[in-house]
Amino acid sequence: MTKLPMSSLAAATNLIKSYCDSGRLSDARRVFDELPERDVVVWTAMICGYASNARPEDAWGTFRAMATAGVDANAFTLSSVLTACRVMEFAGFTASVHAIAVRRGIIGQMHVDNALVDAYSAFPCGIHDALKVFDGISQRSPVSWTTIIAAYVRHGNGGAAVQMCRQMFKQEGVELNPFTLSITVRASAAVESLIFGRQIHAATVKIGHNSNLHISNAITDMYSRCMSFSEARQYFSEMPQKDLITWNTMIAGLDRAGSLDSCRLLLNMFSQSVHPNLFTFTSIISSCAKLSKLSFGQQIHCVVVHRGFGENQQIANALVDMYAKCGSIADSQKVFNKMCHRDLVSWTSMIIGYGVHGYGKEAVELFNEMVSYGIRPDSILFMGVINACSHAGMVEEGLKLFNLMESLYGVQPDREVYGCMIDLLGRSGRLGEASELIEKMPFEPDESLWGALLGACKMHSNAKLGRLAAQKILNLKPKGAKTYVILSNIYAAASEWASFAEIRKLMRGVGGKKEVGMSWIEVREEVYSFVASDESNPCVSLASEVLEMLICHMDREVFGS
Repeated sequence: MTKLPMSSLAAATNLIKSYCDSGRLSDARRVFDELPERDVVVWTAMICGYASNARPEDAWGTFRAMATAGVDANAFTLSSVLTACRVMEFAGFTASVHAIAVRRGIIGQMHVDNALVDAYSAFPCGIHDALKVFDGISQRSPVSWTTIIAAYVRHGNGGAAVQMCRQMFKQEGVELNPFTLSITVRASAAVESLIFGRQIHAATVKIGHNSNLHISNAITDMYSRCMSFSEARQYFSEMPQKDLITWNTMIAGLDRAGSLDSCRLLLNMFSQSVHPNLFTFTSIISSCAKLSKLSFGQQIHCVVVHRGFGENQQIANALVDMYAKCGSIADSQKVFNKMCHRDLVSWTSMIIGYGVHGYGKEAVELFNEMVSYGIRPDSILFMGVINACSHAGMVEEGLKLFNLMESLYGVQPDREVYGCMIDLLGRSGRLGEASELIEKMPFEPDESLWGALLGACKMHSNAKLGRLAAQKILNLKPKGAKTYVILSNIYAAASEWASFAEIRKLMRGVGGKKEVGMSWIEVREEVYSFVASDESNPCVSLASEVLEMLICHMDREVFGS
């Protein structure tokens, strides 16, 4: 066989790279296949092309063919194929490449080690192997640190991510680039560590990266996730440059806080000609649901239809939930019925909506319709349908569904489902059965479960069982003012005044104070918040006069003038 001149082989390699860079993989493969001989550079170019164009299986197949052809891989080959291993759902591929790297003596080269850390950490089960490779790197680059920190954040281990950040800051010579800093900020957000987040914020200013948009977006998100919304708002307002991610981050943060400002921020977006996307609308619809802002939610519904998002399943699911929470179950049902495709979230949202409005029969019928289509329910859906039975007084139907959870559907009841069952039995006065269910649970009952029983005892004036439930709660939360208040109300309803006085005395002794409840009301498309006995609003005297007039009017209607 006549060997190709090196210049011809190099030209072919460059052509393959060019085709791959422009996404013309079939043309690249044609050039590759027509070559009478191939060196490691040509093989690597083809493998890299497949990996960078989301064709991991082809990259792996080409890598295997290269080994069969007797061509030894170099460091660039292995780092390229590891990129493919990262997205293939089998950690064994990464382990195989790792073994080749050790055998070939390539382990220890920076880009191979970093690629191994990245590939292993793609799987939750591989984080231990990723850490072993990371620990073996003698001179860690910013990429090394960023990769392992991002892995911990991605897999929900924010504490380990923050620990890694602290180690990174202690190592001399590590250049903190914008990407490394943004990942570090996200680590502090993952554990809601406001102090650490502020330190990173200060570091970005000191280093001179505070104007970087990726870092700024991460800092905005960090402050909102750490529940420091005043700092988030201030930082957002002072940003010299904002993109759609910036606006979405701030809106999502305000949505989590249940703030009216999320809706106002959308109007600001429109006024500044920033075009919302799917994520923006989903967050805003969620805010409307939390605030029961029906009128604004209807307007957003019109906007999403006008902008072509009306058929989107995620938007439709959010609308079903929003209308139900805003009290318009008919509109919720209309959106649900018009959906071309329904996933588990769609069915769950509609069933929960029925339950909230007391339509237990409709909720159970919809549940049966769903399972007839072969959709398997999860614990959240069972919580919704059992809760619907509870609100509608359908005790036997709720018990039946609970008993079928594990035996027929293979779903193990969790604490939330048990809480719904205790509420179901408690509302119907079957307090003994509710108490027995708590005792038989496969895990230790927490404050919320005993609280459900205590609430039922209050409803049915059962002082004896209420005392037991309250004691269990106080053992878990000794200074729970709400528990003392409910128990004292139970004693008052049962005319046990000595016990009532004793509880009130205990309540004063622990410094118990009932938490102030806040509510919202929409008047002329404006939402107002208020608390009990709030006299700070200038309109409170007028509201009191109107209330007295309404009471007088009702008295005349009932008793006659």
